[in-house]
Amino acid sequence: MTFINYAAREINCKIVYYGPGLGGKTTNIQYIHEVTNSNQKGKLISLATETERTLFFDFLPLDLGSIKGFRIRLHLYTVPGQIFYDASRKLILKGVDAVVFVADSQEERRDANLESLSNLQANLQEHGHDFQKIPYVLQLNKRDLPTVAPVEALTGELRVKGEPVFESVATQGIGVVETLKSVSKRMLQVLKNS
Repeated sequence: MTFINYAAREINCKIVYYGPGLGGKTTNIQYIHEVTNSNQKGKLISLATETERTLFFDFLPLDLGSIKGFRIRLHLYTVPGQIFYDASRKLILKGVDAVVFVADSQEERRDANLESLSNLQANLQEHGHDFQKIPYVLQLNKRDLPTVAPVEALTGELRVKGEPVFESVATQGIGVVETLKSVSKRMLQVLKNS
């Protein structure tokens, strides 16, 4: 759900990076934060627990132009990759406006991708979101590693509604900005039509 701040003339939108553990969600957000002009970004916040180093979300507001005189501010979040942190995943998905699914391209992570995708759909449904209507893109990350599955195979397994698919190497920034631009464009189209 977008939040409109009339006093600041801002529309705040939430994009969540979802996917299996260690798939590259955090690396995507860190790269975006690194390459964004300092006067356009907020502080990158990371939360972790004692027991799991990947349990955190990142908060990153970016300016994205305006609609009807209101500036668009994006808030980018990651979810913990492990399914057993489902309560945190659900909480972070609350009020989501768009989703980037970051798949790990390694052969041995194909089941983890499918499990995470199924979990995403269930959690969106629990929040009352129609997965078929929410702006969504698929990113196939870690394309530089030696044990990656073919793009066609991953796309066949993970593409669920004709969404754009981006190959990426988040550690090098390859495909990261393109993924964000695509999901933002899809989200803004929904906003303009509502």
